[in-house]
Amino acid sequence: MQLKRVVITGLGALTPIGNDINSFWTSLLAGKSGAAIIKQFDASLFKTHFACELKGFNIEDHLDRKEARKLDQFSQYALVSATQALEDAKLMESNPNCDRIGVVWGSGVGGLKTFQDEAQNFFGGDGTPRFNPFFIPKMIADIASGHISIKYGLRGPNYVTVSACASATNAIIDAFNLIRLGKADAIVTGGSEAAVNQMGMGGFNALKALSTRNDSPETASRPFDLDRDGFVLGEGAGALILEELEHALKRGAKIYAEVAGGGMSGDAYHMTAPHPEGIGARNTMIAALEDAEMNPSSVDYVNVHGTSTPLGDIAEVKAIEAVFGEHAYNLNISSTKSMTGHLLGAAGAIEAIACVLSVKNNIVPPTINHFTDDPELNPKLNFTFNKAQERTVNVAMSNTFGFGGHNTSVIVKKFL
Repeated sequence: MQLKRVVITGLGALTPIGNDINSFWTSLLAGKSGAAIIKQFDASLFKTHFACELKGFNIEDHLDRKEARKLDQFSQYALVSATQALEDAKLMESNPNCDRIGVVWGSGVGGLKTFQDEAQNFFGGDGTPRFNPFFIPKMIADIASGHISIKYGLRGPNYVTVSACASATNAIIDAFNLIRLGKADAIVTGGSEAAVNQMGMGGFNALKALSTRNDSPETASRPFDLDRDGFVLGEGAGALILEELEHALKRGAKIYAEVAGGGMSGDAYHMTAPHPEGIGARNTMIAALEDAEMNPSSVDYVNVHGTSTPLGDIAEVKAIEAVFGEHAYNLNISSTKSMTGHLLGAAGAIEAIACVLSVKNNIVPPTINHFTDDPELNPKLNFTFNKAQERTVNVAMSNTFGFGGHNTSVIVKKFL
């Protein structure tokens, strides 16, 4: 069968460096760090005292207080970003067939704060089982896509992908495939996460995954720097409207970029560590290029997973060199996690958006907080350190990898 073309017609973002697309993009290009001492709870007894939290965000600016209380933060973030994207795309204004518009969302953790609160209430009480009737509906990861579809009456394919930090990219790839196979006209996709709480911080600290640079939070996320010591936890959401090309053209939609292909793979190696040679990362990038029917030399920019962990950054660079060969030295590579922190299951959404905007605007956001070269990394590679770089970006690739060995890559290109 002839596969349909899929384009991106709407964007929404709720991030530690901006609560909408324009502020997010402006902050990325300015190299702004979203890291600071945690305000949501007292983290002074934890090994890490800081995170990349949302700033200036009040859910009651978007939802009635009574309704907001029925949603965990990750679902609140999903609704806000999805609303931004739908309004940007003007999709609902075109009187679409809602039977053919779906929601495919991603979240790695789901309602962690809700689980924490209910457990505290139960175990801190007299043992009498008193639970909030919204406990389960608030906690389960799939509820985010349900809330988006209910609010807008979207009756197409509806589910949430859960693959740790690869969740949102898995969602984008699934949405892409459903549309090009003719199963839907448009899909709201992306991801959300809200794990900046005691359980989230405690759990990742126990894994020794987080930076403990408490004396300088804003410089703690330093991908590819010799002195990197772990990632910085972030929160928020990103949303994209993927749409079948003819459907978009018929209603006169603006088009940001085209989705070219997606790849997925498994490391089959370790529960939390990447394969040291980056085999899974290599395989997913190759799969994405094959799906897009592109040569490696077509790619201009790779937004890397780049979490700022000692092992992960090295493995991903090895994979890039294996896939791109000599062309690796012509690429711009950057990790926007140096600014946003790691949004876990939502990371792939805001990083795909960064790629879309790079393609649209011909500029690559930087990897900030680079101070000392790592001798294990090839100095010929361009990591876009500390300052955004203008260049023609016809094709961009976004990589996201998750605990359990889940690897995903999605490619976007200029719409021609």
